[in-house]
Amino acid sequence: MQNNDRNKKDGKIYVVGNKPVKELLLESPQKVDFVAFRKGRRDAAMEEIIELCRVQKVPHKSVTPQDLDYMYRGNHQGIAARCAALEYTPLTQLLEDAAEAPVPLIVALDQVQDTGNVGVLARTVYALGGAGLIVCQHHGAYLGAGAVRSSAGALTKLPVAKAGNLATAMKDAINYDYTLYAARMSSDSQDIYKAKLQAPAVLILGNEEKGIRPGVAKLCHESLHIPFLREFDSLNVAQAGAIIMAEFAKALG
Repeated sequence: MQNNDRNKKDGKIYVVGNKPVKELLLESPQKVDFVAFRKGRRDAAMEEIIELCRVQKVPHKSVTPQDLDYMYRGNHQGIAARCAALEYTPLTQLLEDAAEAPVPLIVALDQVQDTGNVGVLARTVYALGGAGLIVCQHHGAYLGAGAVRSSAGALTKLPVAKAGNLATAMKDAINYDYTLYAARMSSDSQDIYKAKLQAPAVLILGNEEKGIRPGVAKLCHESLHIPFLREFDSLNVAQAGAIIMAEFAKALG
């Protein structure tokens, strides 16, 4: 197998070899989830690729030779880049185009890591007319073939932006006059069924266990919660997102 071949393994796409990985980082860094290189390798070509990763803000890490061989069974030259199964949309483009959607709402996922949850949320956002998704570049779900399948193909139709720093992305949204809503229970959160919702808006959904991080939550204009009529801990993030998204669609659509 040649070094510039792309190998699909478990729904993941890998580009391997010094030259192909370098060209990918120069031409389409937004497609790269992370770059793995063999632990202990130190040469001019490797250092050049690592520097490109730093400049392009692409996650990179050293792995054992065994891990690299497991990722890609072939001549990888000690380096492999894992790529997304979809094209990402620049954040500024998503913020500019959202007003044209049937429901001018963007859903931002703060380190939501379950692939199935992301896929189901994408399906809901697309079906109900939402503008798109913002996902975290670090500590977010891998949007590969599995996520596309669970979204019933919605991820290939819905604009998805990848944020290296979600707090910074939310500041950009504020600069574009978006109202930021945090889906969380707090002392001043509003009942989603009674809240007056404004557009354009960003709805932020938090990590399955930790919720929305404080640095992101403090930027939000309002918090929203779903009232429970029985004692219950919480809903799955995809379930909660669907309920809240439906109320935005009713109010803004």
